Amino acid sequence: MSGNQDQRASLTWGAVLTVLVLLIASVLMLYRETATAMVSIWWRSETFAHAFTVPPIVAWLIWRQRHALTAQAPQASAWALLPIGAAGLVWLLGDLAAANAVTQLAFTALLVAVAVAVLGLRAARTIAFPLAFLFFAVPVGEFMLPQLMQWTADFTIGALRLSGIPVLREGLQFVIPSGSWSVVEACSGVRYLIASFMVGTLFAYLTYQSTKRRLIFMLISIVVPLVANWVRAYLIVMLGHLSGNTIAVGADHLIYGWVFFGIVIFLLFLIGSRWAEPEQPLSVPASAPQTSSVLLAASERWVLALVAVAAVALAALPPAAQRAIATSQAIGSPTLAAPATLAPGWQATASPPSDWNALVENPSAEIKAAYARGGRTVGLYVGYFRQQDYEHKLAGAENVLVSSNAKLWLRIANGTRQLDVQGRSLTVRTAELRSAREDAPSEQPNLVFWQTYWIDGSFTTSEYAAKARVALNSLVGRGDDAAVIVLYAPKTAPGEAEATLEAFVQANLSVIDALLQQTRSQP
Repeated sequence: MSGNQDQRASLTWGAVLTVLVLLIASVLMLYRETATAMVSIWWRSETFAHAFTVPPIVAWLIWRQRHALTAQAPQASAWALLPIGAAGLVWLLGDLAAANAVTQLAFTALLVAVAVAVLGLRAARTIAFPLAFLFFAVPVGEFMLPQLMQWTADFTIGALRLSGIPVLREGLQFVIPSGSWSVVEACSGVRYLIASFMVGTLFAYLTYQSTKRRLIFMLISIVVPLVANWVRAYLIVMLGHLSGNTIAVGADHLIYGWVFFGIVIFLLFLIGSRWAEPEQPLSVPASAPQTSSVLLAASERWVLALVAVAAVALAALPPAAQRAIATSQAIGSPTLAAPATLAPGWQATASPPSDWNALVENPSAEIKAAYARGGRTVGLYVGYFRQQDYEHKLAGAENVLVSSNAKLWLRIANGTRQLDVQGRSLTVRTAELRSAREDAPSEQPNLVFWQTYWIDGSFTTSEYAAKARVALNSLVGRGDDAAVIVLYAPKTAPGEAEATLEAFVQANLSVIDALLQQTRSQP
């Protein structure tokens, strides 16, 4: 009897694994562009190069649990079709908004949900950690860059001042007696943070058995690289300062940073191993008596087949819907021209406030203009987008006022401002830039910027809200037309630029809105 049961279990697992491999291959084929985009990011970005190790680690972790897994009876779960449908819908919305992180997270969730649907909840619970670990393959985390850079600058400058070194700060740039320094993306520590959290999570799973210890170590693996990066930045500046800028400059500071990080993580794991908990021996439950094994096996195969077909159908719907929406919205490129006159008194001028240019990639149409009234000048930039995709989208890391490693302009302040415009609440994102050109006149004023997004008559400063609105508009057939609006004015006296910009917005927001609405209605 036991021999027949073992043979039946073997046949069952063979059928289940075959179906699972075919389903995963189908998902990879249906979402091949998303999968390819993930791998291309791993390849070109040092921040996410560690993701190449995630699939083999997941495979090893599952193999490590093979005895516990095969002790479970696989039973296809129809309930897992719900997360498959939900993941597909999230992927569709992310694709319509051209949000890489959303589509890639949804794609990974889809793979996990397919595995749960085929294996069943009990069997999938046995390999829950390997399935969850797969999400480390998603290249997400760069949204933390601005905050991490701010924290690094705050700590470094504070530590320098405590060390008795005078510091002159402008945003993320600062000057000490021995030279100038700037906190850029490489100084944020995001690479250390993501790599440490992934390795720390794996270490916690393999080293500890209690959930409490695992969670504590995972939290430590987040805090330690953050603090270590701040200390690293401070030590690099101190090394440069004390050596007369002969060491820890150029590429050296990156090398020293990785060496320092490696030492910190080694010590973290060395200390963490002192509280290691021995792995508990696997207890395999006794098999339940089989009363009608042939009939049960046949019913299981039917359920597995139906779940597999339904899973493929659900997974295929979002890409099909995306193609249908793209075809229905295949309309002409918009035309957008700067009017000679806006509200009364604001006339177009050929003399903009500066030679600043927006870093906005591939807009469908754009306005670069300047308007003057009563001796005050405001620069206006409008980038209009239609039929957005990953190379041509409203909001993204590529569309900024100025990059952190820019040579011509330096960002020295940023924030938000709330306005009441004709009874309408408007929030704008603010920034102040200073010219970094060596040949710039010393009296050249800084520039004050106000920025917002326009989507179908509504305004927002949130990239996430803008992308969500674009995706929902596309989903309901309203198109994905949207625009980024940037206003700027010279800061010749405290508060003057803000007063000029507010006067311009009060007079012209409705005019700009009407111009964009007219552009949106173009066939």
